[in-house]
Amino acid sequence: MTQVPEPLPSPLVRVRWLKQPSSPAWLEQALADPDTVLIDHAHCERKAAGVALQLMFRYPSDETLAAALSPLAREELEHFERVLALLQRRGVAMRPLAAPPYGAALTAQVRRQEPQRMLDSFLVAGLIEPRSHERLALLARHSPEQELADLWGDLLASEARHFGLYWLLCERRWPRPVVSARLEELADLESALVASLHPHPRMHS
Repeated sequence: MTQVPEPLPSPLVRVRWLKQPSSPAWLEQALADPDTVLIDHAHCERKAAGVALQLMFRYPSDETLAAALSPLAREELEHFERVLALLQRRGVAMRPLAAPPYGAALTAQVRRQEPQRMLDSFLVAGLIEPRSHERLALLARHSPEQELADLWGDLLASEARHFGLYWLLCERRWPRPVVSARLEELADLESALVASLHPHPRMHS
């Protein structure tokens, strides 16, 4: 069995988003099946682009929102294409994967009435981004394949920008105490969700 060093929590975990770092068990599972992690991450990048586009269509009159999220959606799709190209070089076919409850459970917490719906949508998207950042950093640090380590290292910087963007979108529209209080509630749920390990490696499980 691959010996995995004890992961060190990223400083970003302690800032304002994540309540706990990923477990050594998750890292061990991910390193044991890198191709499945690549497939899953390709799906994640495509979904992230879809979330940004969905928000743009939901609030079409918000020009500042469109200006912020359009570049984000393009970057997420560029990352999807990059991961897909690597899968093709490795001879691995893109395929559907059974999703863990993580994304659906977080999305279910989005309130239906505005403006709470907008706030929750930003915060849920914002919580997923720093978890991606933290886990990409772990993969970049511990992957035994240099090509994979380089890919994860290149991608993690953009995840940091993305969750910072969602935070700014919140702060420009609501008082910080309102944002922080709701984030605290959602971060508790996110922490509980990542405590349960999916039977197969996933970027968010």
